[in-house]
Amino acid sequence: MQTNEGALDRVLRVIVGLAIISLAFVGPQTPWAWFGLVPLLTGIVGFCPAYALFGIRTCKPHG
Repeated sequence: MQTNEGALDRVLRVIVGLAIISLAFVGPQTPWAWFGLVPLLTGIVGFCPAYALFGIRTCKPHG
């Protein structure tokens, strides 16, 4: 897996993921909030499978 997310993209994914997961504990307390793990994990890892599928890169090219 090669990184395909830029720094800003990764930070926003982590923030959004944590915000969505927090809904499992406060707010409507619905199990759907656990879908926040998707942006959280992709932000931490730096790789988005959907970006790879469509050939999108938000990070600077290496080299």
